[in-house]
Amino acid sequence: MKKKYVALARVSSREQEREGLSLDVQEDALRAYAGRHDGVIVKLWRIAETASKKDERTTFKEMVGYVKTHAADLDGILFYKIDRAARNLPDYVKLEELESEYGVPFISISQPTENTPAGRMMRRTMANMAAFFTEQQSLDVKAGLARRVESGLFMGKAPFGYRNVRIDKRGLIEVHPENAAKVRRIFHLYAFHNHTLDTLLDALHTENVTYTASVPRFGRSKLYEILRDRSYIGEIEYQGQWMPGKHPPLIDRPTWDRVQVLLGDKVRRSHDLLYASELIRCGHCGRPITGERVIKKAKSGEREYVYYRCAGYLAEGHPRVRVRDAHVEGEVLALFDRLRVADPEVRDWFVAVLRAKTQGEQEASRVRADDLQRQLSQVRQQQDRLVNMRLADEIDADTYARKGTELRDRVAGLELQLQACSRSRDESAELAIRTFELSQSLKEKWLVADNDAKRRILEIIGLNYILIDVNLVCEMRKPFGLLAEGLPSEQNRGGRIRTDDFLVPNQALYQTELHPERSLYSVLFGHRTGRLGSRGVNPRK
Repeated sequence: MKKKYVALARVSSREQEREGLSLDVQEDALRAYAGRHDGVIVKLWRIAETASKKDERTTFKEMVGYVKTHAADLDGILFYKIDRAARNLPDYVKLEELESEYGVPFISISQPTENTPAGRMMRRTMANMAAFFTEQQSLDVKAGLARRVESGLFMGKAPFGYRNVRIDKRGLIEVHPENAAKVRRIFHLYAFHNHTLDTLLDALHTENVTYTASVPRFGRSKLYEILRDRSYIGEIEYQGQWMPGKHPPLIDRPTWDRVQVLLGDKVRRSHDLLYASELIRCGHCGRPITGERVIKKAKSGEREYVYYRCAGYLAEGHPRVRVRDAHVEGEVLALFDRLRVADPEVRDWFVAVLRAKTQGEQEASRVRADDLQRQLSQVRQQQDRLVNMRLADEIDADTYARKGTELRDRVAGLELQLQACSRSRDESAELAIRTFELSQSLKEKWLVADNDAKRRILEIIGLNYILIDVNLVCEMRKPFGLLAEGLPSEQNRGGRIRTDDFLVPNQALYQTELHPERSLYSVLFGHRTGRLGSRGVNPRK
């Protein structure tokens, strides 16, 4: 009877180039050896140069398991060379166990050794040399990649928006003209158009922004990956750290920072119902208010109605209350009516108070800007020291990358705050006045706005919307709370307050007879809690 062998052929791309050890060459040599020894290979495993470490380990484990199961029928395990059998010592030990415990000989056809103490010692020496070569090669490759990354060059496959090119035999990346425009559009839509990931998918599809020709529609996970990829601000990832790169960024830093803040908020909207999607909370249990569409049949045909209710209203003891969207809409519109100021003198007085307030804010903004500039100088000095420490080899590459990323983020954040301070200092007075003007035209804007714009208006004028029974209660943002309660007029001020009283910067107390216990500053710009509706503002229950 012919002998039965199993065999393993393994090759990597570099070794195939250097030694000509293709899988076909090894397989032919292994079958020729089996034939010369009156045998046949009953099963052969091949590990190609494209195999991942996981696939390679799976194949090796499969071979070991097969040998253990069929050990009684096998006459040996064939390999082309010792280093083809095992790339590390633990794997080699498993092969020796198969020989000593299961009686299946280990046979290297191009490096034969006897099954004696001297022969096994020789095999172990060659296995040690193979393991050393593999480990040293891995270190050399990692060192080369680290040097490449530290020099600012991208490695591996280019992210979406870039493409790999070879220039002077060096692998580089360049901007992909079509896909880069898609990446910029994705960031712009998410940053400035009030989108979630789900609505962004639909917006891209509507604008015919495709992923690839074969897969036109972006996936949700792919969008998230793009919005989180720091490659688009000119950085390179290496071993979980980000370092400065030489490739051109696609996204400016303020837009990037805005997108990260929005992603961190984890905004989710499962549908387009205006007052759902966690805008309002239940006053009974605190759960979000959700919406539902109900189709009812009538003589004139089917009609759709929208109801809002607590997400947990079926719980035991919970009020079974559903509110029509028209009811909520009515209360909101009534609130807008109460924000109007009809008296021209009162409007002028309110604008003057806004201007007086912003004078103090401008001074505070200047102080804040000076402090931010000092912090920015300190962080930049830290960046210089970090570079010097790396050049002097006082810190390793991982520490340099991690700390460098932290400092770059701090610099970007401080620069963004400085810009905000500058805008606040220059525009705060006009912004306050525009806010007041907005309050005078909310109803007109509301009636022509889409759901996204309406939701933004609600977020501007109030926060912490609560549905108590059928009444909608919210905490009014400054200065809309005072407008909703009603501004002090000449009649209720008794002539004791003049517009000039409010033009002194940083005046400590602006007392009014309407609120003698509080300053006008807090009256105008503190939060207000009130019920939205036509019957006035009541305290929250």
